[in-house]
Amino acid sequence: MRVRIDRDRCQGHGRCYGLAPDLFEPDDLGDGYVIGTGDVSADRLAQAQLAVDSCPEQAVVLEEDPSHG
Repeated sequence: MRVRIDRDRCQGHGRCYGLAPDLFEPDDLGDGYVIGTGDVSADRLAQAQLAVDSCPEQAVVLEEDPSHG
C-alpha cells in the first residue's frame, strides 16, 4: 500500500502528522507531507488508515502500490 496527500485539498489541519508521525510531517506552511516514498508497511497500515479516516478534507489517500500488484 502507498499513501499520498492531495496537495490541492490539504488545508493544514495537521491530523495526518499528529496521528501518524512515522508517515507524515508538516511542510513549511503546516500542510501535511508524506515522508519518503509513501510506502506503508503492514505494521503502519492501521496508522495510515487512521490518517485517511481523520482528514476533514479527504486529502489523505491510501491506495494499492501499482508496482506490487
